[in-house]
Amino acid sequence: MNMEYAELGNTGIKVSRICVGGMSFGEPSEDFHRWTLSREETKEVIGFCFENGINFIDTANTYSHGTSEEFIGHALRELEIPREDVVLASKVYFNEGHLSMEAILREIDLTLDRLGTDYLDLYQIHRFDYGTPIEETMETLSDLVESGIVRAIGASAMYGYQFHNMQIAAERNGWAMFSTMQNHYNLLYREDERELIPICRQYGVSLIPYSPLAGGHLAHTGWTSGSLRSSTDRVLADKYDRAKENDLQIIERVHELSVRYGVSMSQVSLAWHFAKGVTAPIVGGTKVSHMEDAIASIELKLSDDDIEYLEEPYLPHEIVGALRSL
Repeated sequence: MNMEYAELGNTGIKVSRICVGGMSFGEPSEDFHRWTLSREETKEVIGFCFENGINFIDTANTYSHGTSEEFIGHALRELEIPREDVVLASKVYFNEGHLSMEAILREIDLTLDRLGTDYLDLYQIHRFDYGTPIEETMETLSDLVESGIVRAIGASAMYGYQFHNMQIAAERNGWAMFSTMQNHYNLLYREDERELIPICRQYGVSLIPYSPLAGGHLAHTGWTSGSLRSSTDRVLADKYDRAKENDLQIIERVHELSVRYGVSMSQVSLAWHFAKGVTAPIVGGTKVSHMEDAIASIELKLSDDDIEYLEEPYLPHEIVGALRSL
């Protein structure tokens, strides 16, 4: 399997075209996720990924109540992977104080401690904060970049105008600007094609979408798989169940193409991202086989006709990801 690499925005940071999603790691819990991987399982998946050229890991301060970051840091130390060989990304927002200066400075220290590192390659705001002035957030993030604690900054799911306003505030004040957007984007959810993605293109921002397989819906036929996640993930159900009938039509087309090309549905679904200009979809694999599929997708080239066929049934969906005003 051959890995390809790309630059995050104009940062000079080179990442694998597949990113490992840290939501799959950490202590299982009733109030977060019951299907996450243990320390040893986390180490196995990360070890396989690095052996096969994946150098990019994304997590967040609140995934599995912080144990995702702990498990990732433990795996990197146990595997003796040099810090400079891995691109580590984490996020801040779903914490006390959201994106205030005090909260960001507190949470970055906690994240670094859990990961066992003294810097992050990419620090992302997990959502837009309606309660903190944009300037306060952007200046604080910029100070982290200037100090060397963070190499680059990024944003996650929000409305296009919010992202645009934050970029403008940074540009006007000479602060660090966002280089990445981790948005909700896949064949079953394409609402960001209207405004957010064009704004990202305007600023040369790299797309590193989460849920590229729609929580597994795009990896198998039918709606449920019988997995623990499929039966217990309330967040997953809230994201997709309301558009089930439309989405099943798209899933069937993914299946048809996978049969035609003799590949998995996951490979077709991820290959669509590369055809749409995505830099590195974030794949939350819970098995080595999931990551094997992800890597194989890089070599699958879909035609324009394939893309049109996959996209044709899509109907507008309710916004899922960006927070409405609090």
